[in-house]
Amino acid sequence: MAIAVRYRKYMPLLFMLIFPMLGAIYGWVDKPGKVIYHLTTRLDDAIPFVKYFAIPYGVWIFYIYLCVLYFFKKDIRVYYRALMVYTLCALVCYGIYSGFQTTVPRPVLVGHDPFTRLVAFIYHRDRPFNCFPSIHVFSSYMVFRLLAASGFRNARNLALIGGTSTAIILSTLFIKQHAIMDGIAGILLVEIVLAGVMYAERLLSGGQQERQRGTFGA
Repeated sequence: MAIAVRYRKYMPLLFMLIFPMLGAIYGWVDKPGKVIYHLTTRLDDAIPFVKYFAIPYGVWIFYIYLCVLYFFKKDIRVYYRALMVYTLCALVCYGIYSGFQTTVPRPVLVGHDPFTRLVAFIYHRDRPFNCFPSIHVFSSYMVFRLLAASGFRNARNLALIGGTSTAIILSTLFIKQHAIMDGIAGILLVEIVLAGVMYAERLLSGGQQERQRGTFGA
């Protein structure tokens, strides 16, 4: 009994199983449609290919997991908020991918050094579809945005998470996985969904307070 009570506080971590479930849905829409759009601009073309950015790009999902676990440790409300925002943003992305499929031209890889091989591995695992909005960008921006609005933010965690999120967002451009419009859409998506989630939280909180006042006043 004591062991069960001790570990009961970790039960909310089971909600992180939403990540593999969403990953399965991602696979269903990760394919070309009848029409594939290109959103790259001259500014995208001017951005150089930098193979070293394959490192932040490659560690992205592990970074998101660590941030969500950090939120769980610091404030369970931020943890639930992160899962809700991520899930809703991902589902919106999947809906867009299913009807508006985009792609980004990839460069020809030259060389066999570790960084080039890592980019080749990324290209093999991550097909050149499902680009708009960028999941890498929205999730990386989301964890920083939630941290910045939290009560446990400080100079150290803001610098660490802000710097890592920025590196991941830039990596999507420098290894030619996404266009600038993909990133902008990802950031705007987080702001819209987060505003909706926060509004829903306020409504629920207000309803609970009303019920409590009614109970005490009875």
